[in-house]
Amino acid sequence: MSAPDVTALLTEMERSEPDLAEDARTAVEWLTGGEPLETVTQLDVCEFLWYTLPLKVGGDHERLARSLGRLLALGGLERYAALCDSPTTTQILRTYARDGEDAGTTAYQEALEATGVLPPDVPDLRWSMIMGPEELGAHVACSAALELAILSGEEIDRVALTRRWLTEPRAELGGDSWLNRVHGERLNRWVLGRGPARRELAQPFEVRLHAPIPHQPLPALHRLLTLASSESLPLRLAPSPEALRLREVAEHDLGALLRDGSKLTITEEGRRLLRSPEQMWATATGLLLSRVDHEFDLSVREAALMLLADGSVMSPLELNTRVAEIVGGEGWHPATGREDISRPLSDLVGQLTALDLAFGDELVVRLTPTGHLAALAALRSHALRPRQYVSPG
Repeated sequence: MSAPDVTALLTEMERSEPDLAEDARTAVEWLTGGEPLETVTQLDVCEFLWYTLPLKVGGDHERLARSLGRLLALGGLERYAALCDSPTTTQILRTYARDGEDAGTTAYQEALEATGVLPPDVPDLRWSMIMGPEELGAHVACSAALELAILSGEEIDRVALTRRWLTEPRAELGGDSWLNRVHGERLNRWVLGRGPARRELAQPFEVRLHAPIPHQPLPALHRLLTLASSESLPLRLAPSPEALRLREVAEHDLGALLRDGSKLTITEEGRRLLRSPEQMWATATGLLLSRVDHEFDLSVREAALMLLADGSVMSPLELNTRVAEIVGGEGWHPATGREDISRPLSDLVGQLTALDLAFGDELVVRLTPTGHLAALAALRSHALRPRQYVSPG
């Protein structure tokens, strides 16, 4: 049975509880945004009561919550009405009023997690703090599925249910899945990033990065970690420059090796990578973009990987010049030039060559076949990352 019309409920409240009717009108307009009451979920009600109401709506918040509860109860939505009058809601609203936004937001997040209707992160998708329309639709759909499962009284695996709801073809999406929709939205947003030169370079990757990149073996890293797991590596040995760079990557970038006096020993992280080729691939390719602290360095690395993954074979000077043109077009300072680019670009090429993903010397830089896939995997992971608020600090 569909939920009653909001206008009819407000008319009834004006007759039965005129002192609360106007507050109920304000609250329900914020809650529904003009949509039918039957579209409201438990997540909607909780987010309104515990976040939107105290931070965005003026007036007596406890009275507004109580008035909304009366309207929802009048409409037969007793379970949602109970949330409006619950001790949890009262406590959260008073926490905002007494201790401020940070404390109130913390209380809201803890209470929301306790409801069980907040979709968890799954291996295929980490939810963004800033959601586009497709991701918001997926989040709402998964939350509604969790709510119904909880109401059924059966014990549920929230991660498994969320993942199934995301990955299964949906009739309402024309046979598509929510996961494909979210990935497509994120890829499109990534392509339309800063600067026309970067957009032109990134455009072909919107299709190329949609499907997952299969993991590949990394023989050089595997050999090094296997040796370290069976016996410590004496530092006094003078390996080749390539072997030395690989040791540095394994020790400093991956945390897979640890200095112990005059030797290198394998760490728990190194053993984890040895146990799982998939994890070794994901961690090594993630190193190329996801572990970069500075936004400028990230732009340099991203542009270089796109140029190299596009099949380009160029000299270090040519690569430097092309990357400078692209990141300069993204709005970085006018002085951006080869000197600014050299350090992050050199670090990237060093990691690629150490992992046997690229060949580089004074004349040419080019990816190996495995390096080509590694570049695509790194770009895909970067493009599909969740959007987060950036702290001004």
